[in-house]
Amino acid sequence: MGRPNAVSKRIAKPGTPTATDREVAEQKPLPLGSGARMNARVVFAVAIVALALWTAGEFLPPLIWATILAVTLWPLYIKFAARLTSGPTTLAAVAFTVIVALILFTPMALAIYQVAEQSGDITNWLKKARESGIEVPDWIARLPVAAEIVQQWWRDNLSDPKAATAWLKTINADDASGLFNTFGGQLMRRLLMLFFSLFALFVLLSNGRSVANRTVETCDRILGHPGEGVVQKIVDSIRGTVNGTVIVAIGEGLLIGVGYLAAGVPNAVMFTIITTAFAMLPFGAWAVFTAAAATLLSGGGSGIAAAGVFVWGAAVMLAGDHFVWPTLVGGAARLPFLFAFVGIFGGLAAFGLLGLFLGPVIMAVLLTVWREWIFRPEEQGLSD
Repeated sequence: MGRPNAVSKRIAKPGTPTATDREVAEQKPLPLGSGARMNARVVFAVAIVALALWTAGEFLPPLIWATILAVTLWPLYIKFAARLTSGPTTLAAVAFTVIVALILFTPMALAIYQVAEQSGDITNWLKKARESGIEVPDWIARLPVAAEIVQQWWRDNLSDPKAATAWLKTINADDASGLFNTFGGQLMRRLLMLFFSLFALFVLLSNGRSVANRTVETCDRILGHPGEGVVQKIVDSIRGTVNGTVIVAIGEGLLIGVGYLAAGVPNAVMFTIITTAFAMLPFGAWAVFTAAAATLLSGGGSGIAAAGVFVWGAAVMLAGDHFVWPTLVGGAARLPFLFAFVGIFGGLAAFGLLGLFLGPVIMAVLLTVWREWIFRPEEQGLSD
């Protein structure tokens, strides 16, 4: 038997790390401090939020609309639920959502019906115009200005079939039919998103208090004590913008409707309802009262009366949109006139129709941060 290997039997000196100790040390987790863990959480949270927003990107606009409606209509919903079921319940949320849907669908259904009713006539008119020309309408002779010039241009360019064909060669009836089909597809998509928005509104109404509490708690945890003030400012801005928009639209629609009745526009009541609904959209009311003036002319009305309808509608819209509306919205959201004006029209330019409400909210939050966090840092530090 040989002697044990002295090297293999060599005993390590105390305090000297062996290979096994080094392997165990390498397997231990890195000693991250609280700051490093916090940074990792922030990065992970931002990544998850960005991924969620990207996943739900198609549904973000209807979700935002549902949130705007829920925040604006919440006080009215509470009163409605108290009378119907003695408090917020699923039944009250369903009934209230159905009422909101009816209010939203009525003007849209009227407009869609009018477009669908006229689509076939427009296609037939284009085909007839290419074949036999377009006669000078009677209402052109009643124009208050340049009637003779317009009539002569019409005879030279549209009354003659060859001239009309040359002028309308870029307009194909089949292309027009395709345009209406495309419009129908877009309409179905918009209606689907509207249904989704109404469903989201129902969910928000059913869980309104829980969602509000969680939102305030989250803002307080992230932003500190001023977080609740930011949430309240957002709520005030949304309600002020929506209420101001609705009030101004109703006022504009009724005033323009008086002009319809005075001028003798056919179906004046229907035009008034559609004008009121479309007054909430950028340039929507302009299209409606222009169509009303054209209807009055084509129906044998006076050219002066039709011009009066257009001028009166333009005056009402300019005054309402550029002076009354920013004043109401700014007052409700406690925004200076300049900030309200920039928020409304800048939001429209940047975000489209949603910017009508997001713009004032952004301006209001900016002012809150400026006033509460910049000029009162001592109070903020004490409250935190």
